[in-house]
Amino acid sequence: MPKLVFARHGQSEWNLANLFTGWADVDLSEEGTQQAIEAGKLIKAAGIEFDIAYTSVLKRAIKTTDLALEYSDQLWVPVVKSWRLNERHYGGLTGLNKADAAAKHGDEQVHIWRRSYDVLPPAMAHDDQYSAHGDRRYAHLEDSLIPDAENLKVTLERALPFWEDQIAPALKDGKNVFVGAHGNSIRALVKQIKHLSDDEIMDVEIPNFPPLVFEFDDHLNVTKEYYLGK
Repeated sequence: MPKLVFARHGQSEWNLANLFTGWADVDLSEEGTQQAIEAGKLIKAAGIEFDIAYTSVLKRAIKTTDLALEYSDQLWVPVVKSWRLNERHYGGLTGLNKADAAAKHGDEQVHIWRRSYDVLPPAMAHDDQYSAHGDRRYAHLEDSLIPDAENLKVTLERALPFWEDQIAPALKDGKNVFVGAHGNSIRALVKQIKHLSDDEIMDVEIPNFPPLVFEFDDHLNVTKEYYLGK
């Protein structure tokens, strides 16, 4: 039975500082680096061997993927990077301390922006220092595809074509797949995999560690779901 292993990137420097991160390309913290290494060790201990790996174009996920593969002795496995696996774009909240944002906009409003399935946060200006417009890694995209703000609904719409075109076909071919991504892009795919409602997905949290494993039958119905090491 094919296996899909999701690893949310290890703790980032902005996770540590309690900042909204989104598409800002921040690095792993020391703890995050160690979490990625430990993820690789858990994968090795579980005897899971991958055929292909996928990650985003943000370095915290890329480094997590590389470290997890290295410490499971699978650094040779092909890795495909895609913007479609990026974290949810937090728009104008990007770079703000979450407590400061709550003080400015109110706890209730920030909670709605963070947790609502289909409410967008304020849009990011195109000349913002964290804007993806003009970033070379997105130069191949039509400008209209580059978001200025996303909710989980939009994140799923963006990630779903990658699931359908890349990940699902690999699993259907019997391949074991590693996905090193982000809390919300993984949540979006979990919603699709488990056929969760809009309300049900809001109660799903993806920790930085340990990795989440799904096992499937030939029709991509989930047969097992578990966290490594638990």
